[in-house]
Amino acid sequence: MAEELGISSMAVRQHLRELGEAGDVTSEDVSRGKGRPTKFWELTANANRHFSDRHRDLILDLLSGLSETVGSEGMDALLKRRGTAQVEVYSKKVDRSASLFRQAKALAKLRSEEGYMADVEKDEAGVCYLVENHCPICAAAENCAGFCTGELSVFQQTFGDAVSVERTEHLMTDSRRCVYRIAPK
Repeated sequence: MAEELGISSMAVRQHLRELGEAGDVTSEDVSRGKGRPTKFWELTANANRHFSDRHRDLILDLLSGLSETVGSEGMDALLKRRGTAQVEVYSKKVDRSASLFRQAKALAKLRSEEGYMADVEKDEAGVCYLVENHCPICAAAENCAGFCTGELSVFQQTFGDAVSVERTEHLMTDSRRCVYRIAPK
């Protein structure tokens, strides 16, 4: 490594020690007969943050190809299937017998686990606002509006017919976040 990088072996060891402390590499000493064991270094999953990640481009290419292959009806069916699966997961973890605020907090927790950085605000009238400060599927949603339409439907189904859910702010319409107003009917 020292030769390849054009630095001293001591400098390489220093860099590897720092990478190890950061959790980017691990090492293993392997004994091969006489003499000192040989140290083998390996990247950890944490080191992936240093390398280019093309998943966004891949997903967008796949969405485009899928849309061309199955058409709008096929895409609608796929998004409906995704929504149904989300409703199943959310409904198991959002207790409809709890207060509306607690239900909204439970959904916000689930959405935060999915990367939405969600929270709930409540006004004086008891209306809840699910606030999503980040959208981990933003690039996909920009290319397929059905993702956002589906989310609104998923939330409505999760809370049930006694509650109304409407989007009051939307990242796709130049807002800085998505906000959903959740209120009893």
